[in-house]
Amino acid sequence: MFNWVSFKFNCTLEIVNKKKWVKGFHVLPHRWVVERKFAWLGRSRRLSKDYEHNPSSSEAQVYIASSRFTEK
Repeated sequence: MFNWVSFKFNCTLEIVNKKKWVKGFHVLPHRWVVERKFAWLGRSRRLSKDYEHNPSSSEAQVYIASSRFTEK
């Protein structure tokens, strides 16, 4: 899987594990970036349900919704 991701997307994967000596809450680096982005996109009304019949229209709506985050 690491090789496929490296070849396909030109990036590396990093597995972030919780330290055994830490008790309670501890911030882990870069762990929830993707899930946070999906949650932000889910707030968009057009993306909350799949209203589009054409996949390219749905893809365009994702680009439009994510442009709100890049302009801030």
